[in-house]
Amino acid sequence: MKKILLEDDEIPKEWYNILPDLPEPLPPPLHPATNEPVKPEDLEPIFPKELIKQEMSDERFIRIPDEVREIYAIWRPTPLIRAERLEKALKTPARIYFKYEGVSPPGSHKPNTAVAQAYYNMKEGVERLTTETGAGQWGSALCFATKLFDLKCTVFMVRISYEQKPYRRVMMETWGGEVVPSPSDRTEFGRKILKEHPDTPGSLGIAISEAIESAASDDKTKYSLGSVLNHVLLHQTVIGLETKKQLEKVDEKADILIGCVGGGSNFAGLCFPFVKDSEKDGSKIIAVEPTACPTLTKGDYRYDFGDTAGLTPLLKMYTLGHDFTPPPIHAGGLRYHGDAPALCMLVKHGIIEARAVDQVSTFNAGLLFAKTEGIIPAPETTHAIRVAIDEALKAKEANEERVIVFNFSGHGLLDLQAYDDFMNGKLKGT
Repeated sequence: MKKILLEDDEIPKEWYNILPDLPEPLPPPLHPATNEPVKPEDLEPIFPKELIKQEMSDERFIRIPDEVREIYAIWRPTPLIRAERLEKALKTPARIYFKYEGVSPPGSHKPNTAVAQAYYNMKEGVERLTTETGAGQWGSALCFATKLFDLKCTVFMVRISYEQKPYRRVMMETWGGEVVPSPSDRTEFGRKILKEHPDTPGSLGIAISEAIESAASDDKTKYSLGSVLNHVLLHQTVIGLETKKQLEKVDEKADILIGCVGGGSNFAGLCFPFVKDSEKDGSKIIAVEPTACPTLTKGDYRYDFGDTAGLTPLLKMYTLGHDFTPPPIHAGGLRYHGDAPALCMLVKHGIIEARAVDQVSTFNAGLLFAKTEGIIPAPETTHAIRVAIDEALKAKEANEERVIVFNFSGHGLLDLQAYDDFMNGKLKGT
């Protein structure tokens, strides 16, 4: 295991905004009541003004506030690690690198945007944030961030993950968060879903609806989300910007870049800073999703709501339908019916390749990674590992040296029940 490190002063000073570099202008979000393009003031009941400005910005680089960079320095820069033992096990000539985002206090990439969002809300006098979470990585990150800025946080956690991952709930509560299983009796929409489908495992779409409804009921509360929208993906680009510097240090160029996709934040964080390069040098960028929720590979490219109740603006994206409830796979962070519009446009234009992989094959990959590299990956991350292994084996068949880089979006130390189920033959292949 070879680590490539940066100094603290090499933490990026700016976020990269891909909107100016997309192949065509991004279709505007539409107001859910009028179907007209959303104006900045339409979003003010939900988001602080600075995040709305970032959401719609056409500036290629946006300065990171010093207060945010100071908190980033708790865990950033994160290491880029060469997986030499995995390479040896695969007997591949490929060189495999992973950007290890599991070193953050909550154990994933999510604090990169959680800290920024909590900061901007605090600056505008917000007292409480509401949000949704699937597997709990995002909820944990936001509870961590809000505690740093003395804000309250209410998290609507998808019910199946609330039941499967109790220690994620404990982590959120340790940082002062209030965690509610969704659908819940706390909101009108939650009560409606429970009445119609009392045994539902829940979904991110339902949890988003509850979080937005809760935020809208209080002037001192705003809504915060961990993926999909432009400002969220923007904050995550510190991952890819650091990775570029680290590859330069060892004179490497990525031939293949890989990230798992639920809404698109960790994938975009690593890959968006490389998109312009890929169009020139022919490198391949692969977005990996579960076959249980094949948004990019089987969804329709059209306008749809980001939540189940239809409270959010309509976004132009690949979607399985806002009322789609995925099977209860362990990769709860990937159980989302839509994807980031910017990512979807790149898939539509063929700039990014999308693949879907099944649950059992991803856990096989995660187990091999843990046995060779020693780090237990989150179920979401195993999707990226699966395709990294597949690409390394293709390099072996072709007897070609290739540089493969994937985003290790989070560790799996709070997902051990999933590994127990897998090793005891209890996981389904979906």
